[in-house]
Amino acid sequence: MPYPTDHERDRPWVIRTYAGHSSAKKSNEIYRRNLAKGQTGLSVAFDLPTQTGYDPDDELAKGEVGKVGVPVSHIGDMRTLFDGIPLAEANTSMTINAPAMWLLALYVAVADEHEAPRATLAGTTQNDIVKEYLSRGTYVFPPAPSMRLISDMISWSVAEIPKWNPINICSYHLQEAGATPAQELAYALSTAIAVLDAVKDSGQVPEEKFGDVVARISFFVNAGLRFVEEMCKMRAFGQLWDEITKERYGVGNPKQRRLRYGVQVNSLGLTEAQPENNVQRIVLEMLAVTLSKDARARAIQLPAWNEALGLPRPWDQQWALRMQQVLAYETDLLEYEDLFTGSVVVEAKVAELVAGAREEIDRVQEMGGAVAAVESGYMKGQLVSSLSERRRAMESGEHIVVGVNKFDTTEPSPLQAEGAAAIESVDPATEASAIEAIREWRAARDASAVESALNALRDAAKTGTNLMDASIACAKVGVTTGEWSGVLREVFGEYRAPTGVSAAVTGGEAASEITAVRERVRAAGDEIGTRLRMLVGKPGLDGHSNGAEQVAVRARDVGFEVVYQGIRLTPAQIVAAAVQEDVHVVGLSVLSGSHLEVVPAVVEGLRAAGAGDVPVVVGGIIPPEDEAVLRAKGVAAVFTPKDYKLTEMMDEIVTLVVAAHRAP
Repeated sequence: MPYPTDHERDRPWVIRTYAGHSSAKKSNEIYRRNLAKGQTGLSVAFDLPTQTGYDPDDELAKGEVGKVGVPVSHIGDMRTLFDGIPLAEANTSMTINAPAMWLLALYVAVADEHEAPRATLAGTTQNDIVKEYLSRGTYVFPPAPSMRLISDMISWSVAEIPKWNPINICSYHLQEAGATPAQELAYALSTAIAVLDAVKDSGQVPEEKFGDVVARISFFVNAGLRFVEEMCKMRAFGQLWDEITKERYGVGNPKQRRLRYGVQVNSLGLTEAQPENNVQRIVLEMLAVTLSKDARARAIQLPAWNEALGLPRPWDQQWALRMQQVLAYETDLLEYEDLFTGSVVVEAKVAELVAGAREEIDRVQEMGGAVAAVESGYMKGQLVSSLSERRRAMESGEHIVVGVNKFDTTEPSPLQAEGAAAIESVDPATEASAIEAIREWRAARDASAVESALNALRDAAKTGTNLMDASIACAKVGVTTGEWSGVLREVFGEYRAPTGVSAAVTGGEAASEITAVRERVRAAGDEIGTRLRMLVGKPGLDGHSNGAEQVAVRARDVGFEVVYQGIRLTPAQIVAAAVQEDVHVVGLSVLSGSHLEVVPAVVEGLRAAGAGDVPVVVGGIIPPEDEAVLRAKGVAAVFTPKDYKLTEMMDEIVTLVVAAHRAP
């Protein structure tokens, strides 16, 4: 029934689209256009150099500038990004992670210039570094100093910008990395416990104010196509969060204990094959986080139908925005109390998820908590194994994906009639322009003021001083993203997280298919005179390693000796490892759009090192026209998400290795 008290509709969630690319100026145009279309919050996508703390002219930034988000290198870029957007009224989400403190400092510095009272600033910084070690890969520093940055941000924000959510605990990326619903709940909540414990242990927040900390913790979740189970997951999430914050932290105010979460529905589930089917997938996934009033999202951003193909165009993003608006404003969904209260089926499923999550939370706590479970490789191994099982079910046909492994006959799509024009492309001149601009920026600022601010940051990092004020001071004198991160790299060091491949449990297609390819690998090894070795590499800054890890696991299962050193390697490092390990094939995974830059660099590097006969194969989101370019530059094979049968892929790779060995 409609609300019996006031007969008013529930207020809609914050409606966002995740956007940003090329430059601050172009991204500002996108934001202003989307706000004019009725979007009620901003969600900033930063490019990979910004996310990992590099300036556009750094060697590691080559090929990545402006590709998956907007480059923000200093306060000038932040001014441009929010030009004409009143920060005192905006609700801004920033997906940034390791340099989150820095981007928040830039945002606050620009708000100060606008004379926007800090108490009015509203939004969220995505700053869950634990999930970066497990899934997305844009970490920089080791766990301990990373947790210090998080606790400093939270402590400062609660006092200075009380409407801001200084952290998103992200289960979204855990699901993409393979987490079951129970694992997603357990690992996200274990991370939240680690964060709250770190804030409490820092001594920066008085005991009586700790409820304010809990009230500003937000979550960022994933919603898949099993929307009944996903809705139950969110009800279980709220129940467990209420329980933990009340019992472990003694928060008495129910409003402070309320689960506050935003959503992007499952981009990983979008398909390259028959991409028009992604429209109904997105809508169904949105229902999972809106149908239940007691577990409804506070903010939602939807991907566009063609994100499995490349960067969406403005029209595609508009379609995703309109999906939300139709549900929020045309339907009667917001007129009713919770639709599922008293449902025997829902209550049973919620109880099952709560029990499974509690069991895994207890296991993680017995290991010493989320950070210890990251450092030991336990959580990463569990996720790689779960994703391997998910792939096994899809490859066997047990899990049906319409248009991919069933119902795959299709008509030509009018939505793709424009070919390459069906996705947004980043101007190749973007990177050169960004490099020139940042060099001009450095030359024009007060060098002594910059040096003084960086020295103050360095000194503060060596003590227990909260680093937010020192970071804001750096922002205001023109310090760059790479310089801020560089100082903290000096003090804190860098980190390479466990890959999880060695701990993964075997999954895959039927044993007969694995056995047949394993026999081919053995026979090829006998012919060549040594066991076949494959190097799996992630060149550039792309940290989405799920696909690379699954390839590495399957290669191991069919008998290859696998060399996999994780993410964020330069082409030169990959070439050096391939030569040192005397591998027979190099497999590269690139999802960031930088394949035309980083892949040919590896091919050319192998030729220069005298290993030009080693086949190079590539996997990722690669348009057909780019595949032709890569093959012309010497790439032996290109695999995209439609090539989902990994054992068949391994069979093709064996053929390439044997042909290369037999070639005169």
